[in-house]
Amino acid sequence: MIRIALDAMGGDGAPAPEVDGAVLALRELPSDFELILVGREPDIEARLLRHRDVDRSRLRIVPAPDVIGMAERPLAAVRKKPNSSLVVGLNLHRTGEVDAFISAGNTGATLAGATILLGLHDGVDRAAVASPFPAVKGTVLVVDAGANVDCTSKELVNFARLGTVYMRDLMGVAEPKVGLLNIGEEDEKGGTVIRETHMLLKRQPRIRYVGNIEGRDIVVPHPSHGQVDVVVCDGFVGNVVLKFYESMGGLVTELIRRESPALLESRELQPLRHFLDPSTYGGGPLLGVRGVAIICHGASTSIAIQNAIQRAVDSVRNGLSAHTAAEMALYEAPATV
Repeated sequence: MIRIALDAMGGDGAPAPEVDGAVLALRELPSDFELILVGREPDIEARLLRHRDVDRSRLRIVPAPDVIGMAERPLAAVRKKPNSSLVVGLNLHRTGEVDAFISAGNTGATLAGATILLGLHDGVDRAAVASPFPAVKGTVLVVDAGANVDCTSKELVNFARLGTVYMRDLMGVAEPKVGLLNIGEEDEKGGTVIRETHMLLKRQPRIRYVGNIEGRDIVVPHPSHGQVDVVVCDGFVGNVVLKFYESMGGLVTELIRRESPALLESRELQPLRHFLDPSTYGGGPLLGVRGVAIICHGASTSIAIQNAIQRAVDSVRNGLSAHTAAEMALYEAPATV
């Protein structure tokens, strides 16, 4: 049985979306997992009263009286609040009591906590948030999507390695195509770090690197390379891209409401709305840590939490952490440009 710890106090509306999402997951997903809700027990139990038919044999609560707020300094909060839902949940993973951890709380604190408590795989200097994007053909993974604002060329190359393992293990892409997000395709484009990264990626035998790509090539197939599977960038750029993409669903919905309101409720339009809904894709995996950690948006809905639970279960079932360790062990010290 796969065991998933969920930070029930992390999100903006906690614990309602977390508890409701957990109930949805228990009802609708395969029964090969159990959930541990971590947080303030009275608040969690009060929300569970709305779901009296939930299977409590696969659900338990681990009390954690403190909460790390969204505005708190990540590292200081992790150190000063050992009884917070985030730290208690990560410690459950560290000690082997659970197989994965999910939080919609403070992203920086989740990153810091996972790095300190779970540790990083050998060869990984910094963990990265990977965000799955719906694309014209399948799914594309953007790494990093907000964890690391400033990155070295070595770290960006590692993001390509980590993303390659994820797309192979979780998405079933045998040889994922990797592109480096840049302001042009030519070798000389971009700043110093991006140019160095481009040259290093060209020399990586286990990465199917197709070269520099531009923003328009993220979710639409490139005319020469086709659909890219992994897009590498630093966390500043990745987070801007992520938040911009999330706004597209609202833009499309508003344009349709303005021009043809009745169309919004039509059956024919529902697949498009589902495609553009960020909650469909749950959270983003924190790649590079020893274990499975999923980071969700603070405004995650119950559907997003349910899908994050599915992502965590799939990551454990497919041995993502072990495969990441094995892949990183194959690399020696990176070559210099």
